[in-house]
Amino acid sequence: MSAHRIAIVGVGGAAGTHMRAYDQLDDVDVVACAGREEAPTRSFADEHGCDPYLDVETMLDDADPDVLDICTPSGAHLEPALAAAERGVDVFSEKPLEITTERIDRLIGAADEHGIRLGCVFQRRYKPVVRTVRDAVAEGRFGSLAVANTALPWWRADDYYDGTWQADRDVAGGGAAMNQAIHNVDALQWIAGAGMDLAPGENPVAEVFAFADVRGHDADLEVEDTAVATLRFRDGTLGQVLATTATYPGGDIRYELGGRDGSAVVRGEEISTWEFREERDEDREVRERFSGPDAGEDEPSPLELPNVREFLDARESGEPFMLDGPEARKAVAIVEAIYESAERGEPVTLD
Repeated sequence: MSAHRIAIVGVGGAAGTHMRAYDQLDDVDVVACAGREEAPTRSFADEHGCDPYLDVETMLDDADPDVLDICTPSGAHLEPALAAAERGVDVFSEKPLEITTERIDRLIGAADEHGIRLGCVFQRRYKPVVRTVRDAVAEGRFGSLAVANTALPWWRADDYYDGTWQADRDVAGGGAAMNQAIHNVDALQWIAGAGMDLAPGENPVAEVFAFADVRGHDADLEVEDTAVATLRFRDGTLGQVLATTATYPGGDIRYELGGRDGSAVVRGEEISTWEFREERDEDREVRERFSGPDAGEDEPSPLELPNVREFLDARESGEPFMLDGPEARKAVAIVEAIYESAERGEPVTLD
């Protein structure tokens, strides 16, 4: 098996996490990295044994990679991805794929035009507890879903936003909803959508009504630190999204799903409620697996590892990749609708 030659653009925290995944794979060779500043780029290259560059296009031409792994700030994904596509290089991008659906559609169009593989990181889909809940939805165990909710009640200190790209709307695309809770949004639509008959690329969310504000940080902050949204899914399920970085000291991520035949509540790594009208033998095992101090201990580390592995396997086999461009677009479309609704003060319908 030939090695996948990887070049990375962006040498911050996300790149370090991706490298932890690549280091565990025998068929990967990280050949180059590119960053904006010489010192951190050279430091990253020295640590990981690859060639440093300060220009993405030069790196693509010199290093001749199979895959460009994009770990730049959220709103700086488009340009390196287009450069890679034009050279026939596959693109694997940290979340979100881009910060607007218009920019994502340009990426999808470029991928189709140049025949390259386009993939995204949404690692929460690979959490065993999330997959367990989704499997139950797909099997119809909840019956007709009534509610599908998620909450991210986090805290970020003021210095998180002070002079950083996370505070720049043009780069971050938004605040708590786009930068933090987009993982929740993606997981929720993926879970709820498992019980629907959707056309390829169709978003399971049909309508959004939302509020967004700055509640726990400088009032001049360009991005929201709190957003609350109500969702109407295409099958009639109603949902809620809470996204905040303004609740000290921060709490656990939560998911709640319920219908006429069952309910499930996930808090952090634990399932606190797992009850169905028709009990199965494996339900006791689920409750035991996802409760107590050992809950979550069987997760991959880092969680990006199976996300990376599945993308590389798909590019080698030619099979579809779960988080391709149209699929990664869905969460961004929902967050985009949250912002539009909050600005207009009225519901927003998704295409």
